[in-house]
Amino acid sequence: MKKIKVRFNLGRGVNYMKYKVEYPDKSVVYIHPTEGQLVMSDCKLKSNKKTADRIFNGETKSVCGWVLCSSIEIKKDDFLKNEGYSKVRYNPKVDPNWVFEDANADDKEFKIIINIDYSLYCLDK
Repeated sequence: MKKIKVRFNLGRGVNYMKYKVEYPDKSVVYIHPTEGQLVMSDCKLKSNKKTADRIFNGETKSVCGWVLCSSIEIKKDDFLKNEGYSKVRYNPKVDPNWVFEDANADDKEFKIIINIDYSLYCLDK
C-alpha cells in the first residue's frame, strides 16, 4: 500500500528547495537534494489536476504534485548513479501533469524512483 507521500518543497523558509517526506504517522522529514538520496519503492505519480491546470494558466504555484510510495530509503552516502533510469518531471507552469518519455504520466506506477540532486529518475514498470 502506498502511504508515504514525497514532494518538493517550494515554500520559502528553512526547508525551501528540499524534499518533504510525509509518513503515515504524520511525521515529516526534509532532505536537501545534494545531501541525501531518496530511493522510493512501489511508486505512483499523483497530481491535483484542477490546481495544476490553474497554475499552467498563470496562477501562483501551490502544492499539486507528489509521489506516493510503499517504502523509502534515505541514503546519506554511496548514492546511486543514473544507470538505467529515465527522467520523470513535474512543473505545472510548463505542463499541468507529470511527464515521462514526453507523455502524460499522472497515475503512472514505477518500481523505483530516485532523486539525483534536484531531478527524479525512475525504473520502468
